[in-house]
Amino acid sequence: MSPLENVREAFRSIRANLLRTVLTALILSIGLFALVGILTSIDAMKNALSETFASLGANSFELHAKGYTNRFQRGGVKGKQYPPIDYLQAKLYKKAMGDDAQVGVSAFISGAAEMKANGIKTNPNMQVIAGDENYLKIQGYNLSEGRIFSQTELNSGANVMVVGDEIKQKLFPKQSPVGQYVSALGRRFLIVGLLEKSGSGMGGGGADRLALLPLETGNQMPRQRALTFDIKTATDKPGTLAYLMGQATGKMRAVRHDRLGQEDSFTVESSESLAADLDSISGKVKAGGSVMAFITLLGASIALMNIMLVSVTERTREIGIRKALGATALQIRQQFLIEAIVICLLGGTLGIVLGVLGGNGVAKLIGSESFYVPWGWMMLGLLICVGVGLSSGYYPASKAAALDPIDSLRYE
Repeated sequence: MSPLENVREAFRSIRANLLRTVLTALILSIGLFALVGILTSIDAMKNALSETFASLGANSFELHAKGYTNRFQRGGVKGKQYPPIDYLQAKLYKKAMGDDAQVGVSAFISGAAEMKANGIKTNPNMQVIAGDENYLKIQGYNLSEGRIFSQTELNSGANVMVVGDEIKQKLFPKQSPVGQYVSALGRRFLIVGLLEKSGSGMGGGGADRLALLPLETGNQMPRQRALTFDIKTATDKPGTLAYLMGQATGKMRAVRHDRLGQEDSFTVESSESLAADLDSISGKVKAGGSVMAFITLLGASIALMNIMLVSVTERTREIGIRKALGATALQIRQQFLIEAIVICLLGGTLGIVLGVLGGNGVAKLIGSESFYVPWGWMMLGLLICVGVGLSSGYYPASKAAALDPIDSLRYE
């Protein structure tokens, strides 16, 4: 028999035992759905995050106090905690960098603020940030209306604000918010600018829920604890980021009074280091998901082997007739192996398609805007299908090929 005839015979056998074959194929589909779905969703989210890092500027890095967040750990144990970067240190660092780079200083004021205007309130999930004159440019935010803060407003700590699109849609749906007043955090602010609509931003509000204040204004507001200032440094000169990071480290050590021989009391994070952390985390998630999917695929291969053994027993007389008509042991083995592979490919193809759709669906829920097609994982899934078919069908095929034609013809 030619390979094409073997494939036709495989479909004939599948139609003869349709329910049993469908159930086995579904087991394989579930395994590949889990495997491809997990890998696709992780890669889709990585792509979306990579685009986010790129939009924040490839030639930029951030400075944070070491140990003040959970990012700095050694072997799972949190390292020494250093004091946060305060307002004076941030200003001294910015002055020390001078014209070598653009330095943006900001402070997180609130992530659950409520805005009020004209008797209307927003949801209590608006983010209030205090930033300097470079904040918008370094973060990649653009204005659709109005202006940024003037130098006088920045120096005096004026009650002015730049708001995101969601705040505008909620409080001023039919008019421009520029020139209007809004109440937040116990103060009344004049809106001087409106940010362009940015979208979900991987599950967050992006710039749409942002309310930006002058840095001095945020520093003067009453609070229960000291503000933590974030510093982002950017350069327009490609290829100089590594040199600039070294220069910034030296100047921040001087500002923080780190003694000679003492480790840095801060961390320097670029988009490349964040991407490396993401790769490490996603690799662990992939490994865990792959183990679970492998267990499912192992169960599918055992079920398929059982079906093929039953098929060999049921078709013993048919095998005897084929051998009596001149079929060789190799041809019989090929027939059953191809049948097992066809079953795996049918179930595997369904699982791969569902995995791609499901993985992109998960990424979409988290905020990814693009549809990712993992050609590499799809090819791997098809190879797994063939491998499962060969491993599950080889023993039943060998058993069928070894049957004695005389005994087979006598089998009832």
